Amino acid sequence: MESQRKSSGEEDSSGERGLLHTWKGYSYSVTPERVLLSRPVLQAALGTRHGVLLVEGGQVYSFGEFPWKQSQVSEVGPLKPVLESALSGQRVVAVAAGSFHSGALTEDGGVHMWGENSFGQCGLSSLTVVPNPTPVAVMDPDTSPPHTIRVLELACGEQHSLALSAQHEVWAWGSGCQLGLVTTVFPVWKPQKVEHLVGRHVLQVACGAFHSLALVRCLPPQESRRPLPDKCGQCNQLLYTMTDKEDHVIISDSHYCPLGVELLAEGEARLGPGRSPPLGLQSSPSEPLSSHTSDSAPGPHPSITEHTDYERGRTVAQNGEVLTTTDTDISAAGTDSDRAVGVGGAGSRNSPYPDDQAVKEYLKKLSDTSLAEETAKMTIAGASFQPPADSLDLLTSDLIPRVMPVTTSSALNSLVSSCASAVGERVVSTYEALSLKKMINYYYPGVVGVAGVPGGIPGGVPGGFPGGPAEERVRLEESMQGKKSCSTGDIREEEAEGLSRRLSLPGLLSQVSPRLLRRASRPRVRAVPLTPVGGLPEAGELLPSLQTEVWSWGRGEEGQLGHGDNLPRLQPLCIKCLSSKEVVLVAAGAHHSLALTAQSQVFSWGSNSSGQLGHMASPTTIPRLATLSEGIRVWDVGAGAQHTLLLADGDCYQPILYYSGQQVREGAQDAPQDQTEGYSYTQQPVLLPFCMNLGYVSGVFAGGQSCVALADRSVMGFSASLHELAAAERKFYCKLSSVKNHILRPLLDLESLSTALGLASTVLLRSLARCYSHLCHLTGQHSASLTANLRRRREFKSLVMLEHASIFLDTYNEYCCSVGNFLVMGGFQALAKPSLEFFGKCPELLQRLAESSEENIPLSDLLVTLFYLPMRHLHEYGRLLLKLGTCFEVSSVDYQKLQDGCSKFEALALHLKRRRKEAEYTYHFWKSFPGKMTDSLRNPRRRLICESSNKALTLQNSGRFSVNWFILFNDALVHAQGVVPYKSLFSTHHVFPLATLWVEPIPEENTGLHGLKVISPEETFTLLACSSMEKAKWLRSINQAVDQAMSGAGQSGSGAGQRAEPPISRTASYTFYKDSRLKEAIYEGRWLAGKPNGRGMVKWLDGRIYTGTFKNGLEDGFGDYVMPSKTLNLNDHYQGHWKEGKMHGIGTYKYATGELYEGSFQDNMRHGHGMLRSGTLNSSSPSVFIGQWVHDKKTGYGVFDDITRGEKYMGMWQDDQRQGTGVIVTQFGLYYEGAFNNNKMQGTGVLLSEDNTTYEGEFSEDWTLNGKGVLTMPNGDYFEGSFTGEWGSGLKVTGSFFKPNLYDSDGDKGRAVKLGRLAVRPEEKWRVVFEECWMRLGCEAPGQGENQRAWENIAVALTTSRRRHRDSPEMNLSRTQNRTLESLEFIPQQHVGPVTMEKYDSIRRYLIKACDTPLHPLGWLMETLVAVYRMTYVGVGANRRLLLQAVNEIMSYLARIFQLVRFLFPDLPEEGGAIPEPSSDPQDKKDSNCADTQLESPKPGRVVSSSALLLPVLLPRLYPPLFTLYALEKEREDDVYWECVLRLNKQPDVALLAFLGVQHRFHSVSVPVLGEKTEVVSSTKDACFASATETLQQISTTFTPSDKLQVIQLTFEEITKEVMSSLEDNFLWSMDDLFPVFLYVVLRARIRNLGSEVSLIEDLMDPCVQHGEHGIMFTTLKACYYQIQHEKTT
Repeated sequence: MESQRKSSGEEDSSGERGLLHTWKGYSYSVTPERVLLSRPVLQAALGTRHGVLLVEGGQVYSFGEFPWKQSQVSEVGPLKPVLESALSGQRVVAVAAGSFHSGALTEDGGVHMWGENSFGQCGLSSLTVVPNPTPVAVMDPDTSPPHTIRVLELACGEQHSLALSAQHEVWAWGSGCQLGLVTTVFPVWKPQKVEHLVGRHVLQVACGAFHSLALVRCLPPQESRRPLPDKCGQCNQLLYTMTDKEDHVIISDSHYCPLGVELLAEGEARLGPGRSPPLGLQSSPSEPLSSHTSDSAPGPHPSITEHTDYERGRTVAQNGEVLTTTDTDISAAGTDSDRAVGVGGAGSRNSPYPDDQAVKEYLKKLSDTSLAEETAKMTIAGASFQPPADSLDLLTSDLIPRVMPVTTSSALNSLVSSCASAVGERVVSTYEALSLKKMINYYYPGVVGVAGVPGGIPGGVPGGFPGGPAEERVRLEESMQGKKSCSTGDIREEEAEGLSRRLSLPGLLSQVSPRLLRRASRPRVRAVPLTPVGGLPEAGELLPSLQTEVWSWGRGEEGQLGHGDNLPRLQPLCIKCLSSKEVVLVAAGAHHSLALTAQSQVFSWGSNSSGQLGHMASPTTIPRLATLSEGIRVWDVGAGAQHTLLLADGDCYQPILYYSGQQVREGAQDAPQDQTEGYSYTQQPVLLPFCMNLGYVSGVFAGGQSCVALADRSVMGFSASLHELAAAERKFYCKLSSVKNHILRPLLDLESLSTALGLASTVLLRSLARCYSHLCHLTGQHSASLTANLRRRREFKSLVMLEHASIFLDTYNEYCCSVGNFLVMGGFQALAKPSLEFFGKCPELLQRLAESSEENIPLSDLLVTLFYLPMRHLHEYGRLLLKLGTCFEVSSVDYQKLQDGCSKFEALALHLKRRRKEAEYTYHFWKSFPGKMTDSLRNPRRRLICESSNKALTLQNSGRFSVNWFILFNDALVHAQGVVPYKSLFSTHHVFPLATLWVEPIPEENTGLHGLKVISPEETFTLLACSSMEKAKWLRSINQAVDQAMSGAGQSGSGAGQRAEPPISRTASYTFYKDSRLKEAIYEGRWLAGKPNGRGMVKWLDGRIYTGTFKNGLEDGFGDYVMPSKTLNLNDHYQGHWKEGKMHGIGTYKYATGELYEGSFQDNMRHGHGMLRSGTLNSSSPSVFIGQWVHDKKTGYGVFDDITRGEKYMGMWQDDQRQGTGVIVTQFGLYYEGAFNNNKMQGTGVLLSEDNTTYEGEFSEDWTLNGKGVLTMPNGDYFEGSFTGEWGSGLKVTGSFFKPNLYDSDGDKGRAVKLGRLAVRPEEKWRVVFEECWMRLGCEAPGQGENQRAWENIAVALTTSRRRHRDSPEMNLSRTQNRTLESLEFIPQQHVGPVTMEKYDSIRRYLIKACDTPLHPLGWLMETLVAVYRMTYVGVGANRRLLLQAVNEIMSYLARIFQLVRFLFPDLPEEGGAIPEPSSDPQDKKDSNCADTQLESPKPGRVVSSSALLLPVLLPRLYPPLFTLYALEKEREDDVYWECVLRLNKQPDVALLAFLGVQHRFHSVSVPVLGEKTEVVSSTKDACFASATETLQQISTTFTPSDKLQVIQLTFEEITKEVMSSLEDNFLWSMDDLFPVFLYVVLRARIRNLGSEVSLIEDLMDPCVQHGEHGIMFTTLKACYYQIQHEKTT
């Protein structure tokens, strides 16, 4: 392809993007060369002598030297890139370049590598070079089968490569400790997961030549207390953990991890994390430690040789020299690598130790201010001593003037003794084994020296560091300086972060409970969280995280790891001093590292041989800020071999370039890289003069000695506008951060603050600080997002401020509100004094930050200006979005989107400006407010709207001397009153909340007055305005204020109310102060014109609560009422209907005593039908009453079940007493029916015992006979005369004894008493239930009412019930029930016009649906009748003597329900009436009807009967208790029948048929068995007429007589079918032939309670079928039953 060499200054063509420029060095003569490609370049990556380019469309080009390309040219110039054709089929999305290899990442997350592969850096085994891009599989071996990992980002070093997966985990391959892998074998050919970063969210990776960097999101606070590991992460040995409440104590202090030493090819021994090496013996300083000892030698401190990785020694071989370090020198590497995860936040798997902050603070107590100097000077027995790196961190990180000197021995002694008590004997023994002096000696000889204790390392190794004491001192000082420099930020922030970290501590201290350490430490200063933890919750994943950490690992001889030393790290370790710096990008040169922060600062560390760090400060082993002029904001960085390239904002928004590092001369690329003599280099970053000619640079890249910049020419000003937007946001964030750090934080730290402000304002200031912090954090995140967009896509559609504008609008709103609240309460005025003390009388800093040019401006005004400054930025948002919009056609969607975004921000800016004016107006009003009302009325969120001090508004009918003042706030109307002569003008005031204020104008025609009627819940008054204009102004102001108060716009809306007046119906909360019934009660809910109306809740002070509906200020509708009981510590609870403030309708009342009433209420009393349960089964007197109530008393018919006495009463009541006729049954089988008076059996009655002994006569008390009567024995003997005494305890009889069977004829034997005569008649029972149903239909009395109104009532009842169920989740209906309800809400058309069969069917279907729905009046009636019926005849009520009453009760139900049905469907014929056949039916229908008529003489469907219509609905529900009574009544007969059935069924089929006299021609010759015909032999059993037998057995599974008769008919049909198969077709049955066959089928059917079934059919059978075909069949079945009972077997 054709490329040309052109100077970028000549390139004027507009409309170009992705232009690539390349150069070397920084001299003024340098001119970047333009690389011309056919497509825009998206990304570049540079190695030592080559580069890789990614262009639009996903193609990849390479340029430079390619020694790995055998067949092609191995070198091309930078201006002649060659296409990597091996990738032509792939869509590449990112490229990476290492020193001598390259990588590409495809759209689907696949990795392709090529180049040098001697160290496995391409991830392809058995190849030393990979000439062309080749796929590399990143597979997760932990899954089965292993699945491919999708990769998001690649980074390449000199001998290694890193990949960031879609799960945000790091994978590595290649060679060297920079991989961070747990391995002893190099190269690593296959990508492996870096286990030390598992569980962390890695955002970016970068590779230097021999080190690696990772940008990691901080863990959320809750994750910092993870459960501790119970196994060693490396060797899987168990670690024993003891838990003391929230503190974990590791007590496996003898744990030794066998994995640890890796032997590298150069002979360098490395230690894995979490591993202690075997201890070797050393004879001289130059002799290497033996690393092959099989058993580790016992260490000098056995109790401290634990899982803290304090290794005893290591040999480092470099350049042929063998160097030896002391046992503690090496510990820094091992320990640091081990605690890599622990430092950052969560307890790592290798670092299960207490909180490092507590330890830091404890150690501060041990030390004094001279500790640092002492530590630096310590020399013991001729050997330099360096504390372990962790200890060093502890010593140096908090050396600040606030350290409190404490005597060493006493503090440590008290600590250890408290530890001993907490941890137990294990620690006590450790403490005894280790003397206190020895332990202090082991860690800090310098400290011990201070205390006067002779120092020394027990078992120490003579010798020292390679360079002797001086070199070690320098190294220690470097580390100390590093710590000092990295604690120049906010110390409190670091302390707060430290709380969430864990740190490995050796020996005894690792076993100390952090609580004990905290107890020994100084009290913590209360911190204000100015950095929101976890960012804005609503921003979520939309914006990049600012709470990040930088982790590094690999070789560190140049200090490129940033840990304050030159030691290598085998595994990732967090650079602590960058944790609070909001790093958003990391980059790695060959031997130096860079971190770019959200505040556009650059931290650099590592090799500074050519000034590449951008500063000349030392040491370079810790991150330091690059030296840049003020106002230069860096937003992209590139790092090469010995230089750094920075992309920054200057004074204008076109980006500028800075260079720091080595100058490159012509032909320098041929010179060896390490020969730097004679080369000039920068002292600090220098501006590259040609940068303005490049256009809008969107990214910079560096590598080897080269630099590359990617630029866009402004297309229609689009690039310029995007750059301007991002630059403005970066500048704004830096400004906000500056105010936060230099103004807000120092003010919050002032000791005099709370005294000057007072408690309320201090809370408001803290709230302001929190909101400011949120705003600042959001801006930082947004600026990072915009910057990332510039580097990557350079498009506006994904801008968060457009897609999710609400996040910004809400944050600004909240912030403006907090500033206004502080201003209103006079906070800024009060803040002026402490500010004056802090900033002095010339607050230049404040003036500069507030951008104020005025002189002598009051400090309070300056602070107000400063804190309102962020609001201006909203206009900037609007302006820049509009500017972006001008790049598009006005009619385009993009323009509209940008225009909408602009409008939102501009509208908010205007709204917030108005809010500021309101706050200032309110503040000045409070300053001039007279009287003492200020304290009670002043409220941070309250704003003044208008007030009537100019006498513009007066109260109608006020007293002559009274003064009235009306003040309208945004939440209340205040009416202040006073009397003229007094000094204190306004003695009283009343506050009317706006949410419950209604105002309406009074027409002026009649009165001529300009009046406004004001309605509040408890007062109504008229205000008079001085003019119609004033009246209109007040009316508008009040209405707008009410509208905003209701919508919450007073705090968060975007302008004045849109409506002319607020709605008359609204939701609000109010506390009553006058109303006698509701005094001091709080109401929350719906209102209508000053009265509670709709759903709401009232809470009284005495604990009563009503939740439900209101009407006209009173409880009306469905509601829930809770009332505390004064005597019992429980509540009464009512749930049900109300009317005009009283319980009225159906409800449930749970009494505090435990009683439960369910039923009707009227005027707060039980009235109507209801059920009362008293006590529980195990309480003293459990009982249940169900029946009629009148004015809270049992009156009318009811059933009372006395569970304790085992008695059930069914009869009449009067005033809670049994009065009238009734029946009592007991659990012992006694039955009484007769008269009751004053709750006692008194008068005529009948008493039967279980054995049929009967007394009929007079009673005076319960079960007490007194007066004339007849006592009949079971055998028929009887006494007649006078009786006295209690039944069952001896009777006195005066009278005659008769034995009728001796002389009476058989006709007179039956002296059986006819029961039921003295019981309540069936139609009298449950009358109130039916009356309630009629009332629900809108009828005063049964049958008296309008049919149409009844249907309307049904529809209303169903709709309201459905709505209530929808509003109450606990009462939810199923989908089917909802559909049924919907269908029932429509009034059916069948209720008018003559009834045909079709209409009759639809009526029947409607009744089935209605009776299935308890919300329908008929459904409620059905449910209630079922409940009362079961209540009556279940349990004690299951007495056979009640059968007749039970049957009669059902018949009575049918008659009364049928009356209701005929009222709803007036054209339905009466009982027994016929439905006329339609005359206009088609002929075929007529024929079919005729055929039907022939089959069944009078078909049940043709005659209307209540049983045919209603029994199918009613009987299945009542069947269990009813059938139980039948079974009890027929028990004796059924037993006789059953015995005979069992006996006869022992016979085989042939014998039984013959015995029963079945003619031979009806015998089956063969029967089907499993589909095949089988011959009937003499032994065959249960085979003949089997289908008929099975059919008849179904009689027990049906409920209604009609269904049972249908079963009998089917049985006959089955018998006929079987007989017909062997006889001629025209065969007709005669009863003589049929009866024996049917008898056989009945016997074989083995129906257990056939007698009960027969009786039930007989009693409830539809009269119209008794003489038809069904009647004959039933008679046959009945005859069979009696035949079987009396069958005599021979």
